[in-house]
Amino acid sequence: KPDPVGRPSLTSPIRTFVAGWSSPVARQAHNLKVTGSNPVPAPKVPKNPPGKKPGGFSRSPLDPEQDCGDALGLAQIISIDDPLDPRIAVFRDVRERDLAGRLNSFIAEGEVVLNVLARSPRYRADALLIADKRIDRLAALIERFDPNTPVYCAGQAVMDVIAGFPIHRGVLAYGLRAAPLSVDSLLAGCPPRALVVVLFGIANHDNIGGVFRNAAAFGASAVLLDPTCCDPLYRKAIRVSVGAAFSLPFARFDRHEDPIFLLRAHGFESLALSPSGADRLVDLERPARAAVLLGTEGPGLPDGILSRARTVSIPMAGDFDSLNVAVTSGVVLHHLAFAGQTGRRG
Repeated sequence: KPDPVGRPSLTSPIRTFVAGWSSPVARQAHNLKVTGSNPVPAPKVPKNPPGKKPGGFSRSPLDPEQDCGDALGLAQIISIDDPLDPRIAVFRDVRERDLAGRLNSFIAEGEVVLNVLARSPRYRADALLIADKRIDRLAALIERFDPNTPVYCAGQAVMDVIAGFPIHRGVLAYGLRAAPLSVDSLLAGCPPRALVVVLFGIANHDNIGGVFRNAAAFGASAVLLDPTCCDPLYRKAIRVSVGAAFSLPFARFDRHEDPIFLLRAHGFESLALSPSGADRLVDLERPARAAVLLGTEGPGLPDGILSRARTVSIPMAGDFDSLNVAVTSGVVLHHLAFAGQTGRRG
């Protein structure tokens, strides 16, 4: 019998449906037989006939009598009814692992974010965990991922125990990070007319996510970060950016690199935002290659950066002298994206 939180007894049998072990996560789970005192039988991999059933998933069918939803008989779905099942270990205790750090992996959540991840040329999902009530509606989204990606299905109560908190969106993805890009190569690949955003000391994940979202919305070619900025692939930053970190290239300066020198070497004019900036944003004409430099709230940009860049201000009413850095990025990028286009339609 299930316990009060809806978790099945640890002695109850675990139903397993597995269509392949090409994913590192699935291979690891297949080889791991026991977690604590909870024995997990090694799953038998069924031999499925190839083909596509009209109107359903293009993945090979597993068990047409699975009860996670109508579409499950047509997809590679792995039913999970034990929160301690080792195959979903990467999804366990999400918040605690956020704080501890995920090294070369990331967790993404929500349908909108996973849509961006599915289209990303650089990032991929290594496993999905989806609430059973959402499986059928997300059939088209699941099909966009590699057919070898394990898709785990769990009831809402079980999924909440796995994650360690109520996961209302009911959609999680575990992925591996792409190899980091260098600032030099990223700038070299920008088009002749380009916008880039350069961040210094941004330690708040909401702000990082907001800047990435604005940069993607207004056509920036890249985001560059100094060594002290927080991680754009932190779960909350990904969520706030609605997945922009998966679609917008970014790179981090090494500690020995000179940001202003590198920007100049690639033909970018550095526009440093500051309440005391010499030029008003509204009067600024867009350079062909513009780098928008933003600093942390409070201290702002380092003096060594301000002294070597063109400083720009956003005039404000009353005694206010600054905006949130994410809001500032939106105002500046909108102006630069559409500067000189007054009256145009398209």
